[in-house]
Amino acid sequence: MKGKETPLAPPALLRAGIGNDIHPLVPGRPLVLGGVLIPFDRGPQGHSDGDALAHAICDALLGAAGLGDMGTHFSDASRKWRNASSLEFLRRARTLLDAAGCSINNIDATVSIEKPKLRRYIAGMREAVALALGVEPGRVSIKAKRGEGLDAVGRGEAVRADAIALVEASVKQPRARVATRRQRSR
Repeated sequence: MKGKETPLAPPALLRAGIGNDIHPLVPGRPLVLGGVLIPFDRGPQGHSDGDALAHAICDALLGAAGLGDMGTHFSDASRKWRNASSLEFLRRARTLLDAAGCSINNIDATVSIEKPKLRRYIAGMREAVALALGVEPGRVSIKAKRGEGLDAVGRGEAVRADAIALVEASVKQPRARVATRRQRSR
């Protein structure tokens, strides 16, 4: 077929990042996970709301894009982030990814806490995280586990979260450089 060919889009580079976070559970703090307030007698100690799930996801996204970690962008020494909603960290991480030419493919996360059971809150967490990141909920997977009596999580002393994120980074096609015969013989 004759005529102009449509130029191909530049290739995309898939990049993975991992994140994790752990916070001690203390009396007098609300338990917020994935942006959802969960009734419980203790919550995570932290500078912000202590949402370990949102923090792990944020670190995974920033790492996948090569943008550092939460401490780089949201220092716990800054009053600005004192008691801040961790969903705001996710919204800002998305803005940083956009500026870096990265789009979110998917996120898979696990939150570990001995009590309370989280099954009925998972759908709300997925929705809240997806909304904060501007992606479809189907791109966000969240699972809950117990510590089964092992370590600080199993003893009910802490909440931990782990996440992996896959992002697509647009890359410019490098120009091929062909060496001359003289250059090859050097």
